[in-house]
Amino acid sequence: MKRNTRLGQLLAATALVGVMGLMPASAETKEKDYYVAPEFLDGLEYRNIGPWRGGRVTAVAGTTSDTRVYYMGATGGGVWKTTNAGGSWTNVSDDFFKTGSVGAIAVAASDPNVVVVGMGESPFRGVASSHGDGVYVSKDAGKTWSNIGLENSRQISTVHIHPTDPDT
Repeated sequence: MKRNTRLGQLLAATALVGVMGLMPASAETKEKDYYVAPEFLDGLEYRNIGPWRGGRVTAVAGTTSDTRVYYMGATGGGVWKTTNAGGSWTNVSDDFFKTGSVGAIAVAASDPNVVVVGMGESPFRGVASSHGDGVYVSKDAGKTWSNIGLENSRQISTVHIHPTDPDT
């Protein structure tokens, strides 16, 4: 059985050499095992396949009613929303939030239009951590937002919404 597995790995590696343009490294270049032939990469262009957002993401939430809808909170880029399972993202907070650092997001299980965001980067790293300005709520699935308090809290790492009462 191990021999067949090893043979399969060898065949797969051989196929990659032919298909992907991998070539044995020369002794003169002292490169590791294989390199990609430059002409194989000539037709490639760099592109960003994710949303244009700032910072790390430490807060994410999805809806229970639509598995394609998610929100992500960047530690320096506000709240982003996808309605197509991550195929594209739209910033939904820039016109409403005073700060861009998100620490927590929750979507009400009983009403997917209610989204609550706690501001302020929650995982401290070194001496730098971005603070927030309280809690924001949207009652229209991220179209508009209101700050509902805790402006001086600086970091909010978790928000919870009551499972049957989206106003709690």
